[in-house]
Parts: sequence; structure tokens; C-alpha cells
Amino acid sequence: MDKNSMKEISVGYMQRTYQGSYIENDIFIFDEVNSTSFPQGPWKTKCILLALCLKGSVRYTVDTIDYTVRANDIIIVSEGQVVNNYEPDSDLSAFGIFISEDFFQEIIRGIHELSSLFIFSRVHPVYTLSESESENLKLYLRALKLKLDEREHHFRRDVARSLMMTMIYDLSNVILREQYDNRKTTRAEVIFAQFIDMVEKNFRKERRVGWYAFQLNITPKYLSETVKIVSHRTPNEWIDYYVIHELRILLKTSGMNIKEITDYLNFPNQSFLGKFFKEHVGMSPSEYRKN
Repeated sequence: MDKNSMKEISVGYMQRTYQGSYIENDIFIFDEVNSTSFPQGPWKTKCILLALCLKGSVRYTVDTIDYTVRANDIIIVSEGQVVNNYEPDSDLSAFGIFISEDFFQEIIRGIHELSSLFIFSRVHPVYTLSESESENLKLYLRALKLKLDEREHHFRRDVARSLMMTMIYDLSNVILREQYDNRKTTRAEVIFAQFIDMVEKNFRKERRVGWYAFQLNITPKYLSETVKIVSHRTPNEWIDYYVIHELRILLKTSGMNIKEITDYLNFPNQSFLGKFFKEHVGMSPSEYRKN
């Protein structure tokens, strides 16, 4: 790969490029990530990556910040983050799983605390598991891979979703422990976590940055600067992120018509919703629902 180019890594890309187990464009697993598995140049994630290091180590950057992963460490890379400077040991061995953002949101929809914890992982993407936690995670991943390979199983997707939810609960327990035990949590990270918590609870009705700043008793400028420093996204981008994913879920899984969705998410009218959705997704709500 040309190191000066930016490759986008999605579930579909992994299916086309590597051998592994998968369900459509929702989830992809391969159980032997080695020193030659990934391109050396920068690549941007168009999905969520979870990887458990089994042996050896690897150095890399996520959004320009250096990390080193060793045996029993798990890495979480969120959608939109940029991985670069990938330097694996020759004996690296890992288990990798790629999940589309839509499928992930489908799994955790309505479970507020899980979503908040995975947002926290954007600024703390590496966690060290105990031996028992590492073994449990390997069991989850192997069971999930076996289920994905049962292509004639009528409920394969539903079983995969259930397994994923159980695994995510256990991972979230690790993240929660790190969140409470991390003595170096900065004031900026605290503000970011409070902001995300508020957005999750209020984005359907309130999308003004100034409103969130007022609730946090800080200025809009300070909130914008703080969120940008911690997450490399602006407050408006985070608010739009939640609105778009709610729209995707409603269009794909609910029986609500466009007018009902417009009212539910407090858009001024259907035309405004349509323009907003097309700007972010590249197609109209009706086209997305049909696809």
C-alpha cells in the first residue's frame, strides 16, 4: 500500500481482502492476526475494531497518539479514528473482530451506560485483561466465529447479536473498572464524559451546543475546545453522530414513517430531515430504508 494514501477499513473491505467469518457487512472475525495482517500506511476505520493480543506485541498510533499492546491487552478502535505507524513483533498473534457501527448500535440500543463506556474508550483505547478475563473473551470470540460459520442457521444473526451483547457487557465491566481506577483522568476528560452523557439523554430534543454548555456551567467556547482536544471531534459532530445513528436505526428497524420520525426527533419538517440525512449518509431516508 502507498504510505501516502489513506485506506478506509470497513467490514466489507475485510471480507474482500481477508479470509474470515462474517455476516453481510455487519461483522467480520478472523482468529489469526499476525505481523503481516494490516497495511503499514495510515488507515481510517469505517467500523469498530476489537482485537485481543494473544502473543507478542505491536506498536501503533491512533489519532497520532502512541500505544503499545501486549499479551492479554485488548484494543478498541472506534469508527472514524486513524491508525498509523503499525509496528508488530514477528511473533504477534491476535484475535480480531470488526463490527459495523449500525450493527453495534443495534446491539446496544437502549442500554445507555454501555454506549457511554464505549465513548470513553475513544480516549482510553487499550485495556489490560486478567488471565481469566482474557480466557473468557477468547471463548466468546471462538463461539461467535463458530456461529458465524453456520451459514444455514436460520437465527444466525440473532444468535450473533446475543453473543455480542453478552461479550460487550463483560468488556464494559473492564472499561468501567479502568474509568474508576484511572487516577490520571483529566478535567477535560471529565467534561467530555459529562457532555456525552447529556447528549445521549437529550439529543432527540436539544441540539444546541450553547444549551449543553449552560447545563455544564461553562462557556460554549470552552466546551468546544475541550471536546475537540479530548475526542478530535467538535460538539456539533458528536450531536450529529447520535442523531444520524438514531435515524439509521429508526429507518431500518421501526415501522415509523418519515413524518413520524421527523416529529419524534424534533426536526422542523421532513425536507430539513431529508437534507440533513443526505448530507451525512449520501442518500435520502427513503433510499436508505429501501437499501
